[in-house]
Amino acid sequence: MDQDVLPEPIMPKTNDTALAAFISAKTEIDAMLERLAALSAEHFECSPEHVNWGDVGTLEHYRARLREITDMAFREGEHAD
Repeated sequence: MDQDVLPEPIMPKTNDTALAAFISAKTEIDAMLERLAALSAEHFECSPEHVNWGDVGTLEHYRARLREITDMAFREGEHAD
């Protein structure tokens, strides 16, 4: 065997580690979505008589970040095929 050629690494036959990492990330995402949904149900803790342009800016920032995520997830916007 040529000493300059390394044998290919042996890959595990299961994806247990990847699956565990995937489930962990999914669980964290689910928790974040639940918290956001609850905050949204409470109108992001803004009462109608006290809403100001700072609140609008904050909500627009949240919306933009979520749009970026949904565009990636659903292959829309700049992420469209």
